[in-house]
Amino acid sequence: MRVNSGNLHEGLRKIIRMFRESELLREAVKKIHKLAPLALRKIDGDKIKIMHVCGTHEHTITYYGLRSLMPENLELIAGPGCPVCIAPTKVIDESIELALNYEVTLLTYGDMYKVPGTSMSLAEARSLGGDIRIVYGFLDALRIAKRNPKRTHVFLAVGFETTQPTVASHIVLGTVPSNLKILVAYRLTVPAVHYVLNQPDIPLNGIIAPGHVTAITGAKAWKFLPEEYELPAVVAGFEPLDVILAVLEILRQIVEGKPRIFNEYSRVDSWEGNIIAQKYVKEAFDVVDAHWRGIGVLPKSGLELKDSYRNFDVHSEYDVKVPKSIDLPPGCRCGDVTLGKAVPTDCPFFMKTCTPNTPYGPCMVSSEGTCAVWAKFGGGGKIKELAKILGLKP
Repeated sequence: MRVNSGNLHEGLRKIIRMFRESELLREAVKKIHKLAPLALRKIDGDKIKIMHVCGTHEHTITYYGLRSLMPENLELIAGPGCPVCIAPTKVIDESIELALNYEVTLLTYGDMYKVPGTSMSLAEARSLGGDIRIVYGFLDALRIAKRNPKRTHVFLAVGFETTQPTVASHIVLGTVPSNLKILVAYRLTVPAVHYVLNQPDIPLNGIIAPGHVTAITGAKAWKFLPEEYELPAVVAGFEPLDVILAVLEILRQIVEGKPRIFNEYSRVDSWEGNIIAQKYVKEAFDVVDAHWRGIGVLPKSGLELKDSYRNFDVHSEYDVKVPKSIDLPPGCRCGDVTLGKAVPTDCPFFMKTCTPNTPYGPCMVSSEGTCAVWAKFGGGGKIKELAKILGLKP
């Protein structure tokens, strides 16, 4: 059976328009404006504050100018959703030490490449002769290591729940070659949200949970939000309509006074999540207290290899010593931005000494970093464009 590519492309375009330019999106924004005053009466404070914990959500919100479509009394806050931004400086410093002073090939994601360490970035270390290569993921690292069996390779494992199962499954299944070691810097999203909600200076009225993390953990991972904190919570996808519907649902729950979990991203996510992925991660890793750059040590928020798999840990082979790492450079507010206590423009260095080409802090590097997103898209043409498409005044 032959598929008409023209019809297929037109079908895809219709789906995309539904999520970005549809009447449904327009009506949802109008309903938000109607519900916001009612929701405001139900809370303490003069603003409804909704936090998302996903760099991709921040990209969608900023790129499409969704904040400009919100009522004045509703604030969308970026939370701890960028794994690159909170990767400890020590991990970067150790990676640089390995690449410059040991006979290893360091493999890393592209958005880790320019993140500043204490004295330099991996990009600068490469310019000094370090064997550092960018990979798309752990499968690339496996292929590279297998092609060069006489060379030791080190994979810098950074990420939240979405990237952990690939590494875990290959470790458990025994398909990792002996010449590939792992420098683990994995972090868990749920403990970070717990931490944010326990800060008295970050009052929130709802949480938009990350759809891709939830694909692994299941929506059940967020049930603590209504149960422990009496907060509405919506698992959302990454198109403008997904985010708008999440905001609308949170407002409905506030007005009704019945906080609960709502899975807006049901086309991908389920209540239980990916059971097989969860099993591999649990078998390969132990949950431990872990340092988040710019924030500090958060209880039970990181992973380390179990003793039975410790031979894959780079520290089992190399006694890497680095001087005391500097968490953030003086004056950098990346930690406050990550926690939602500040926005990028509150930082005195934003788009001055700290730019995407010359990052001063880690939030200005990754495509998921709030500062990088604001630097690239903040106030851009998409704000007026989407408002015009929807027939709304930004």
